[in-house]
Amino acid sequence: MTAENFRRIALSLPEATESSHMDHPDFRVGGKIFASLGYPDKSRGMVKLPPDEQESLSQNYPDAFAPVKGGWGLRGATQVHLENVDVSTLRRAMTAAYQNVASKRSSRNKR
Repeated sequence: MTAENFRRIALSLPEATESSHMDHPDFRVGGKIFASLGYPDKSRGMVKLPPDEQESLSQNYPDAFAPVKGGWGLRGATQVHLENVDVSTLRRAMTAAYQNVASKRSSRNKR
């Protein structure tokens, strides 16, 4: 997996946009980050998953996914080791991250 493939998958999702935060690219829906690239280094990305999906991917693909350390990880931030993930698994994770953020945004707009 390359950073360009990661970017292409992220931007293929409806209304996804690329922005930047803390000197690395991020991907947003409705202004909220669901994925990013290049942190802590260029070999990694991050997806913001629901807890059950984070646990499942981290257990089933430990070379590809791991919770980010600390509070961010407890809130779903999950590192993606680009060289160890295939396209279909990343697409599954990216879609879950996108839906996780988009559904929270949608429920806030209904109030």
